[in-house]
Amino acid sequence: MPKPQALKIEKAAEKVSGELDKVIHERMRLGIISALAANETLSFTDLKNLLNTTDGNISVHARKLEEAGYLTCEKSFKGRVPLTEYRITGDGREALNRYLNHMEALINAMKGK
Repeated sequence: MPKPQALKIEKAAEKVSGELDKVIHERMRLGIISALAANETLSFTDLKNLLNTTDGNISVHARKLEEAGYLTCEKSFKGRVPLTEYRITGDGREALNRYLNHMEALINAMKGK
């Protein structure tokens, strides 16, 4: 029979994992939305360099965040050079805060708090 502490942790993990935002929970998307939460805007190139990833990764994952309403994408030109800039939305900031609160609850449950 599992110990009471183990049951408490298991129940907390079940509750929190069921509430985790599956869009944000993916590593690259979490990196993108976290970077945007800390910066007013970031360009495609800024995100690519910051997260040390490929063009394809940024494109695919940013599109998923945009489809969820968590970021906006604005395309323009700076001179003749195309510029893609991303910005977190209010919904994106709220979703990130919820996600962080859920993760904090899981961590606290694991620590026995």
